[in-house]
Amino acid sequence: MINTETYQKIIEELKLTNTTLVAVSKTKPAIDIEALYKLGQRDFGENYVQELIDKQDVLPSDIQWHFIGHLQRNKVKYIIPFVYLIEGVDSYKLLKEINTQAGKINRMIDCLIQIHIAKEETKFGFDEAELDELFLTNLHNLTHIRIKGMMGMASFSEDKESVRLEFRRLKSLFDKYKNFESPNCQLSIISMGMSGDYSLAIEEGSTLVRIGSLLFGNR
Repeated sequence: MINTETYQKIIEELKLTNTTLVAVSKTKPAIDIEALYKLGQRDFGENYVQELIDKQDVLPSDIQWHFIGHLQRNKVKYIIPFVYLIEGVDSYKLLKEINTQAGKINRMIDCLIQIHIAKEETKFGFDEAELDELFLTNLHNLTHIRIKGMMGMASFSEDKESVRLEFRRLKSLFDKYKNFESPNCQLSIISMGMSGDYSLAIEEGSTLVRIGSLLFGNR
């Protein structure tokens, strides 16, 4: 069941800061996605490749699909023809595979680099040294990838100041490279913030938030 009132409230809030909403629709049926689509939502986020393929096949073609899960390299080829943005690219090996598969169909793929900012070891992402190596050494090899920004997931914590500091760290790394000059690098997106912390993330500079449970209900 779509929470229409909450959706409209969030949309009005995000308009004030020019922040993009990605509606996280993983595990939710196509009918729920259609309900938000009819309200004007176009950006949807999915975590699982097969589920994304199945939904993309039956839903409107102008939906902008964001892959936001941990993407396995052997599944990249299945989403390359239609994905709008791959968030959470957490390794150079994955970037190379995306580049290879995109090259086969001569398509540029927009990606966000995932930065490890949380305390939990289960979170994926580049550390600062790996990020430096990517930009200063390896980026020019990726001719079918366009780096659009960075994303990160904060620790699951009630300590708001700790979460704020993690968001702030991501913003500082983004600022370090935001003017990096490269044909395949156009940094404009800072993706951080979910249902429980998106307002805090926006305060710290997020330009894109991923919200699921507030819109679709708990899974």
